[in-house]
Amino acid sequence: MKTEWILDVIYMGLDDPAYAADVASLEKQIATLEQEVYRAGDMGDKEAVEVLLAPMEEMERLFRQLGLYLGLRQSVDTEDGDIMAATNRLRRIMAKAAPVQSAAKKALAGIPDVDALAEESGIVRAYSFLLKENQKEARHLLDDAVEEMISSMNMTGGAAWGQLSSFLMSTLAVDYKGETSTLSEIRNLAYSPDGEIRRAAYEAELAAYHKIEDAMAFSMNHIKAQVAMLCEKRGYASPLAMTLAEARMSRGTLDAMLGAIEEYLPVFRRYLKKKGEALGHADGLPWYELFAPLGEAGTTYSLAEAKRYLLNSFVQFTPDMADLMAEAFDEGWIDFYPRKGKEGGAFCAGVPGLKQSRILTNYDGNFGSIGTLAHELGHAYHNRQLEGQRPMNQDYPMPVAETASTFNEIHLVRSALKDAEGAERIRLLENDLMERTQCIVDIYSRYLFETAVFEQGQETFLMAADLKKLMTEAQKKAYGEGLDADYLHPYMWACKSHYYSEELSFYNFPYAFGALFAIGLYGLFQKEGEGFVPKYKAMLAATPCCSVEDAGAMMGVDLEDAAFWREGLAQIADMVEEFCDLV
Repeated sequence: MKTEWILDVIYMGLDDPAYAADVASLEKQIATLEQEVYRAGDMGDKEAVEVLLAPMEEMERLFRQLGLYLGLRQSVDTEDGDIMAATNRLRRIMAKAAPVQSAAKKALAGIPDVDALAEESGIVRAYSFLLKENQKEARHLLDDAVEEMISSMNMTGGAAWGQLSSFLMSTLAVDYKGETSTLSEIRNLAYSPDGEIRRAAYEAELAAYHKIEDAMAFSMNHIKAQVAMLCEKRGYASPLAMTLAEARMSRGTLDAMLGAIEEYLPVFRRYLKKKGEALGHADGLPWYELFAPLGEAGTTYSLAEAKRYLLNSFVQFTPDMADLMAEAFDEGWIDFYPRKGKEGGAFCAGVPGLKQSRILTNYDGNFGSIGTLAHELGHAYHNRQLEGQRPMNQDYPMPVAETASTFNEIHLVRSALKDAEGAERIRLLENDLMERTQCIVDIYSRYLFETAVFEQGQETFLMAADLKKLMTEAQKKAYGEGLDADYLHPYMWACKSHYYSEELSFYNFPYAFGALFAIGLYGLFQKEGEGFVPKYKAMLAATPCCSVEDAGAMMGVDLEDAAFWREGLAQIADMVEEFCDLV
């Protein structure tokens, strides 16, 4: 079994003639679109829309494939200068395309009746939702020349600061017990069964951030300042308002979910205090114990064992999920192990041209790593449902992006719990509650932190000390007495890459949405059995072409009603109750 992903099926390298041909084709499509925008004013609506959509569709396909390849290469070797240069070249091409795309979107926004035109044109029918969304977005576009300038300056602005933060985090050397380790290796020690190792790793991790904290703070400030400035220029009320618009999610849904979470925070704090007591801590759980396994160390799994475990579990949900998982292991979709220069964490990226995905993990053999694989393979399953969609109908909004992945996590644990007893049952319950706490309580703290950064960053430059203070304040509000206030994580703003995207703000609440939406959907699966699966797959397939609320309606739920979110949180409360009784 290969332990590193196969990328040659996309391109053989930067010197691959196919890569050069696609770059040239992309530039040709931009020129074609520019010509068609110029001509469109003299055409009828149907002809104009069709001649604009054709090159836009091909541009999307090429941008996606080229950007994906470069991004995947860089994620496993952040010090590769050739990839950085190629990425910058692609960004320059994207900057060149920005005013042309802006002009085309403005032309398409002028369609008087999309539904009427859809009856006459197949491509309009396929993109009718996109065209209607484009009409909303067009209200926030600036002059074409300004859009080009924004895109060009972003290369040495927000995007460059984000690239710097990624480089710093992936190359940060951590001094641990007289040796030098990578940050990913040290953070993985948080799962060690040895309490002394967990604490020592935590202290080494916090000490290491001091080397890069100023550079990371500058990155954070400049990225957030750019986002805030562009939001104002584009006429959005706030960065959060822009994020919700891009996520196709109402403020009513967000408020209903966050309100329900706030009501249930005491439940999570009870779990944390109980875990702390079990580990000998009377004043709440220290941060370095958040991921501590309870009792004896659990089983560790080789990759072959992890594959068997996943397939045996998910064939009980639907055979096509198990088939996809086998394909991912057997055909080189996954880059498993940490190494120098490789990003930490995990992600999944779709490869539409191959009807495949690529998954990055930092596998360490514990059950949590199997859960991570299940999570990322859930993203791959979501991607598979989109194979019938056209190139510009491949992107789904942030909140539902975490639905299939979290659904898989839930299924994995629920399947394991069926026959588990004693210490093994406690371990499984605790592992699931640990993950749910991260997806809900820690995500809530990150939401509070990013809100504070945007608010205070308008008035002052936030130095590293300021960011550490904001982070610990957010953690205290979210975790309360569940954590030992003397052992928090003041650098969580540094180690989470989601804060350093100039294109995507508030990539935190979607995880809470995904966790609770998936719990609700899993309850439906338990009631409906096999009849649930076709409806679930149809909903996943529709996500690029509907709002978050419409996706909920397809499953028969009202996402703006706090009662739905309370139902999922109540299920977690039941698990906390059982955990506390057993411990």
